[in-house]
Amino acid sequence: MLETLFNSGAADTTLSLSHALLTFAIAILLGGIISWTYTKTQENYSSSFTLTMLVLPTIVAIIILLIGSNIARAFSLAGAFSIIRFRSAPGDSKDISYVLFAMASGLACGVGAYSYAALFTVLLCVLMFVLKAVKFGVSKETTKTLKVTIPENLGYEEAFDEIFKKFNVDYELRKVRTTELGSLYELVYAIKLSPGTNQKELLDAVRTRNGNLDITLTMHPAVQEN
Repeated sequence: MLETLFNSGAADTTLSLSHALLTFAIAILLGGIISWTYTKTQENYSSSFTLTMLVLPTIVAIIILLIGSNIARAFSLAGAFSIIRFRSAPGDSKDISYVLFAMASGLACGVGAYSYAALFTVLLCVLMFVLKAVKFGVSKETTKTLKVTIPENLGYEEAFDEIFKKFNVDYELRKVRTTELGSLYELVYAIKLSPGTNQKELLDAVRTRNGNLDITLTMHPAVQEN
């Protein structure tokens, strides 16, 4: 009875309840492996993204199961999903690779290539751990964002050149804006600190130069601000 209901309206496909449940189970298992690998290889991550990695392969697999070999159904689903708009903050490029990873895993499960899906999932997860262990692509210098407030009588073009040279800081002035009705300037620098740089001494030197006004040193890679 249940099998008949499940297959009703899908005479043009080979979809069955047992096949669908097997696909669902394998996809959620592989999604869990991908999500766990992500949490172990990323230093900063959100719980919502780990949940996404868990369910994304299953969602993709379900879509592939629904489409099957029916071209008309494929166009219908494409039209339905085209109305969806995703709005989120830009993430790390590594996050995008995990999204594609999860989608590929779900796609393989959806077409029934379970062995292939499991094989490449395990291999890519191992690769992620190896890349993290060898610190592939990690710069020896740490890039940070430095925000400094200065009085209007202090020229911002070369305000801290001497200090940056003293501490061997590679810097780039990214943004300048006025605050407090134009009486103050806020400068945003992208700086690269050498491993031996004393951050406290650097901030103390900057604080002395800007008259003890606000200073913010962000501890994550600097991004271009709008």
